[in-house]
Amino acid sequence: MAEIAPSVLGADFGHLEREINKADNAQVDMLHLDIMDGHFVPNISFGPGIVKTINNLTDTFLDVHLMLSQPERYFNAFKKAGADNITFHIEVHPNPVQYARIIKALGCQAGISLNPDTPVEHVLPYLEEFDFLLVMSVFPGFGGQSFIPSALQTITAARRFIDKEHLTTRIQVDGGIKSDNAPEVVAAGADILVMGTAFFQAEDSQSLTRQIQSL
Repeated sequence: MAEIAPSVLGADFGHLEREINKADNAQVDMLHLDIMDGHFVPNISFGPGIVKTINNLTDTFLDVHLMLSQPERYFNAFKKAGADNITFHIEVHPNPVQYARIIKALGCQAGISLNPDTPVEHVLPYLEEFDFLLVMSVFPGFGGQSFIPSALQTITAARRFIDKEHLTTRIQVDGGIKSDNAPEVVAAGADILVMGTAFFQAEDSQSLTRQIQSL
């Protein structure tokens, strides 16, 4: 059974409480919070203050994705704000083990992410240290992009490695996922689908959630 993680970046921030309630009412599995600094990616989103606000609105698991050039500077701030998982990029820290351990010492779960043009082999040796592997199926920075098909090969390779090594690392996929391509992504080996605009602009978010969770 797959899980769904709506990306709050796709929500209407003018009605944030309503949008979070919408996700809660749909009984989503977690909320995905994209943090962008304008350096590692060409966009700026929000910081610990908004994460704290969201944490005060919901008891749902908060999955914080740091698209930052120096993510380690903010681990503690996002933990204090309510993060349950903190993910950073292998492109920033090619030797990520010490950072995973810092996150876990704070009491958070830890995730590692890779961009579409980063070979999956760069992260495989470190997956035993991580709770989540976040496979980007678009180049991060902006919502509403189309799914990059080559991500399916990355997902499949990661799934094969995780199963072979008997790891508990869970595979998330983020970017361009909609109801029509979700089955293909899950079949490739994904555990969790991150959906932004596809979720928050859905006419029936509860039905969409049930559809994903049935895969």
